[in-house]
Amino acid sequence: MRNEKGFTLVEMLIVLLVISVLMILVVPNLADKNDRVQTQGCDALVKLAESQVQTYKIDHGTAPSSLSQLQDGYLTETTCQGGKRTLVISPGGGVSLTDVSG
Repeated sequence: MRNEKGFTLVEMLIVLLVISVLMILVVPNLADKNDRVQTQGCDALVKLAESQVQTYKIDHGTAPSSLSQLQDGYLTETTCQGGKRTLVISPGGGVSLTDVSG
């Protein structure tokens, strides 16, 4: 019976402890990275919309008066952070983000 190969209970507990410590270190960092990725994604969406406003101006000779004009062949995505923020176009063609209410 002594020649059986396998891990002892103490060895298994040590492995479990090491895995737990690694999880404690990694999981909070993932949450921080997610927030940063969401913010950078929104910034990229604004820059894309600004370039599409310029393209619209070149094509039509005037700035778009609403976001719906840009959605026809220029932009496909108008929200970020899971729909919590949306693009807004000012009368002069400036692009910004606003929080979605509700």
